[in-house]
Amino acid sequence: MNGVRYDCHVHVVGPIGCYPQLPTRTYLAGEAPLDNLRRLAAPRGITRFVVVQPSFYGADNTVTLEILDRLGSDGRGVAVIDPKATAHPTVAEFCRRGVRGLRLNLYSTAAGRDVKRIDDAFTAQAAIAGTMGWHVEVIAMSEVLVGAADVLTRSPVPVVIDHYGLHGDASPQSERGRRLIDLFALPNIWIKLSAAYRVSPNTMETRPDREWLAAILKVAPGRCVWGSDWPHAPPHALHADANTALPYRALSYESLVDHFVAAIGDASLAQAVMVDNPARLYEF
Repeated sequence: MNGVRYDCHVHVVGPIGCYPQLPTRTYLAGEAPLDNLRRLAAPRGITRFVVVQPSFYGADNTVTLEILDRLGSDGRGVAVIDPKATAHPTVAEFCRRGVRGLRLNLYSTAAGRDVKRIDDAFTAQAAIAGTMGWHVEVIAMSEVLVGAADVLTRSPVPVVIDHYGLHGDASPQSERGRRLIDLFALPNIWIKLSAAYRVSPNTMETRPDREWLAAILKVAPGRCVWGSDWPHAPPHALHADANTALPYRALSYESLVDHFVAAIGDASLAQAVMVDNPARLYEF
């Protein structure tokens, strides 16, 4: 691959005593500093990162913004806001510091996973994103995504779908799988090829599902980006309560990269997903 490589989905977590986490969180997230991420990514030539606001910080983007300040031209961010309480000067400042998208999270919390329709929530986020030329990043189970196909199709801003669309046990040939692929084929939809372990029975999986990978790349080769999902949050099944500290999944960053590139098996596609596409989407 030629050019700077990108990791388009990472979270950075500050020291617990310095940055409060929401009382409604489902586990206590341990510190995950930027220096550790850079050290892990450097051997694979990855030096640019998209920092995504994690659920346990809610709409307090302090850590994300501080990390973007440190990254400078090597960083972009995806923030979480309350559309009813966020003023335009705030989002303009976010943009100046590197934010290029807003995240709608219907997966990382129990309350979010109970939401089956995203219409109103998505419309509110898209209205603000549109004023800044941003995208809306959606993390939701595939059932919710295909049920929202109409609103996503009509979106006035680009839509970025997290983690292979969280297709679960559906195959690309199943009814739900076909509807998800049809959604991915739309010209305003981007897909993050990230966190294979979130769509696999193996909670430590580092290899992407080749069938799904091929199906997605067939319809959206110019609208896919790769992400590690570092520092690899523990599986939902292990979440207990807000005061329980859980270890991150002990995955090899280098294996995540190597297994992904091997699964693509095509140098030009790997170049697009890990270099060219993210440069366009995040305006590096």
